[in-house]
Amino acid sequence: MKMIDQLNQAHRELINGERKTVTLSRHYDAEVADVWQACTDADRLARWFMPVSGDLRLGGTYQLQGNAGGQILRCEPPSLLKISWLYGPDPGFSEVEVRLAAKDGGTLLELVHTAEVPPEFWSRFGPGSVGVGWDLSLLGLAMHLAGSPKVDEERFHLTEEGRAFIVGSATAWSRAHGAAGAPQDAVAATLAETIAFYAPQPDQETP
Repeated sequence: MKMIDQLNQAHRELINGERKTVTLSRHYDAEVADVWQACTDADRLARWFMPVSGDLRLGGTYQLQGNAGGQILRCEPPSLLKISWLYGPDPGFSEVEVRLAAKDGGTLLELVHTAEVPPEFWSRFGPGSVGVGWDLSLLGLAMHLAGSPKVDEERFHLTEEGRAFIVGSATAWSRAHGAAGAPQDAVAATLAETIAFYAPQPDQETP
């Protein structure tokens, strides 16, 4: 699987209001039912995303291992899942919605993440802070659906292909940032910070 080709298949959009909304959509060569199960079955989620626990039903709660948790707000198989996405001691408003639809013999997936973001965090990272993470996640889903093994998350950014994917994702989100009205100096600064966070050079990493 050529990861850069996977990157270029996605469409990205930012609504830069009081709440920030990033939208990421892409097509998968798999049936809707298969993509839905990959996104909602705990065993399959652990194989491409993260281990999840909780009461995984409408109105129940979930917890991703070492990451976000929240409530399952809407669940309409096999086309719509909406969850709160809460991380840290005082996360504020944050929701993720995943929509699936049959298209061109496969599945169109649209992921929408809307959140209240602290101004100091947004001014430093912009949409790449969350956008690159979702790009990496949807790459993992593509590899899972294709039967490819999960990448080594600890070393992915050290590989030539992995670093190229991360830089390409951050750059794509910087274009969405500019298209949403951000000045070019802010776009450039947040792009540099995002790349440094997700793909630090070996001599930049903490021992």
